[in-house]
Amino acid sequence: MTDAPRADARLAAPVPAPVHGTWEPLPAARWEDAFLSGNGTHGAMVFGDPNDDRVIVNHHRLVRPNGSADARPPELADRLADVQDRLLAGDVRAGEDFTDGRPLLWVQPFHPAFQVRLRRPAEERHAYRREADFTTGVVRAESGDRRSEVFVSRADDVIAQYVTAPGPAVEVSLDHRLPGAPEGLAVGHGAVRTPEGALLTLRARYPDSDLAYTGVTLLVTDGTTRPAPAGVRVEGAGSMLLLTRVHRHPGELDALTEVRALRDLLPEAGRGDEDIERAYAHLLARHTARHRPAYLRVTLDLHADPAERALPGSELVRRPKSPALLERLFAAGRHHLLSAAGTLPPRLTGLWTGDWDTAWSGAFTTDANLNLQTASAAAAALPEVTEAHAALVHGQLPHWRDNARAVFGARGAVAPAHTDGESGHIHHLSRAYPLHVWTAGADWLLKPLVDHDESRGGRDPRLASALAEVARFYEDFLTRTDDDGHLVIVPSYSPENRPANAGWITLNAAMDLSAARHALSTAAAYHPGPDAERWRALADRLPPHRVNAEGALAEWARAGLDDTYDHRHLSHLYGVWPLDEINPYDTPDLAAAAHRALELRGAENDSAHGHLHHALVAARLRDAERVAAALDNVLTGDFFHVSLMSGHYPNRHVYNADAAHTLPAVLIEALIQSTPERLVLLPALPAGLPSGELRGIRTRFGAEADLIWNPDGATAVLRPERTCRVELRTSTGARPLSLSAGEDRVLTLGPR
Repeated sequence: MTDAPRADARLAAPVPAPVHGTWEPLPAARWEDAFLSGNGTHGAMVFGDPNDDRVIVNHHRLVRPNGSADARPPELADRLADVQDRLLAGDVRAGEDFTDGRPLLWVQPFHPAFQVRLRRPAEERHAYRREADFTTGVVRAESGDRRSEVFVSRADDVIAQYVTAPGPAVEVSLDHRLPGAPEGLAVGHGAVRTPEGALLTLRARYPDSDLAYTGVTLLVTDGTTRPAPAGVRVEGAGSMLLLTRVHRHPGELDALTEVRALRDLLPEAGRGDEDIERAYAHLLARHTARHRPAYLRVTLDLHADPAERALPGSELVRRPKSPALLERLFAAGRHHLLSAAGTLPPRLTGLWTGDWDTAWSGAFTTDANLNLQTASAAAAALPEVTEAHAALVHGQLPHWRDNARAVFGARGAVAPAHTDGESGHIHHLSRAYPLHVWTAGADWLLKPLVDHDESRGGRDPRLASALAEVARFYEDFLTRTDDDGHLVIVPSYSPENRPANAGWITLNAAMDLSAARHALSTAAAYHPGPDAERWRALADRLPPHRVNAEGALAEWARAGLDDTYDHRHLSHLYGVWPLDEINPYDTPDLAAAAHRALELRGAENDSAHGHLHHALVAARLRDAERVAAALDNVLTGDFFHVSLMSGHYPNRHVYNADAAHTLPAVLIEALIQSTPERLVLLPALPAGLPSGELRGIRTRFGAEADLIWNPDGATAVLRPERTCRVELRTSTGARPLSLSAGEDRVLTLGPR
């Protein structure tokens, strides 16, 4: 029996500035509470137990084969005209059989690789602290003389763990035994002594598949190593450095090539304590040079209580009204989002999981979740996130073309609502989730890339090409008209809802209308000339939004389709957020109808994404009380784990990144909004945040902005990179604002 660990008091003193990290007085007991590090490709979940130190290894490309990799979109084009005719004729159930009869097929599920495990005989517990430094991505655990540091290098794509005073004897192993691991997983272990110390390998072949994944760990130590049943035993070590990578591959992986690549990361040196420390410092410096500037581009200071800032995260999350909690969650969300984005954007679980049974396959869900998680990328100066998002989009465009042809018989591109990061084919569909007829997905996925172009003042030719493909889809698809001569989007679907008096597949969902208009007009802006004229003319023929009898923006513009209000998604308010189609300034009547729709919307199952989506729409509609209420639902609902990663539902149920990654976007939208023609300051400031500083925001008209506010007024400093003229909106009204490239502009606002 050992004594319980004692908390290290160094972080208990009041902290005068926002904390760019978090800490705990105990190791993680659950994988959900493990602190996180990542470089957008590899991820690490760090428990920090000095006697049984575990680091779960993740990789964006680790998805388990389940037969969906080769699944194709349903071939329905020859049946399209018939279902259109029937829906237009008033048969509200006509779309019920518009499938090819396949059962619902999930995408390949995301899973963990293994855990790197360092075990030693239990020792008396010393003063203990586990902390995550968001500025470096380093997770550190200290107990007495023993210190462990883990980070995932953005420079070298490797998980590095440095341990000092590991103990007289330590067993090091790669352990695949994680919750939900399939019984048929064929696992082979290897461990050999090397001049540096040892090489450990783990190869796991998936059941009924030629695909496998292989992990390689190079152990560098000044101690002696010898084989042990589970890996290697290290004795008499002053320090250890472990470098780990994992690859998914067909056939066999050449482990020798990989170990040579890991050796190449080490500077020429010996294997003494000082040599190992220098090697670690070298790797950390290379990584920090990339991670730190990216993380620190934008900061939030809510002038929180210094004593509350000093609290461990587990204490702070129990104070939902504390500005210190919002500061910490903003910082954590920014760090986790940056760390999850690289090879691909964040999954439903970011880049991390400790369980093979990931909810909803740990996929990229593009009808709300991915879109919400990446919502802050442009404004919060995270081009790394946008580039990861673009990699997913451009890598799957050929499959999007297949979707358009198979389902609609059209040119162009249609995006899936679910993807594992490999396949972009639509194959996840059922009667209750007819995601194959959802046509708005491509526009929503391209919108962040357009925002990025606007912020930087350039146009990505890859994006221009993709926008043209989406416009060509609408040219072929939008052929049916109503009695007033308006084009009809048929079939149509509003994720993931249905009219109260009709089937799931219907006509003129508000989201589909907004997306079609936006896609066509944006493509026209990128392609001036005859194409642009044709696409704008097509957009002009779409019907207007409908306001229902209750004064709310209808979820379906087709007359006679009744709204279903109690639902977690807010698809019909797509024109408010993320688009600028509906706003209080240019379309006040529609904005009022959208606000009424927001008032009537229920929370259904209390999902985090529903609450924060509500907050984003409310911020655009200048409703500070609704923003505050939505945030309160999340902060009081026990959504956040000790790791400050979130749950999908209250009480930390279902590990999910939606709340963690979306919360920074909500705070930014409440404080500052921009379009290429407009700047809005303090549109929806919650009453519980009377003062603060938001620095480094990027606007869509090409200026960097700092905002400082208190009850007596506010000051905004704009640093424009290009000359422009925009409209400035504040609580007192509107006025024009001229900006000159390279000339800072200070704006002073009076009391609100």
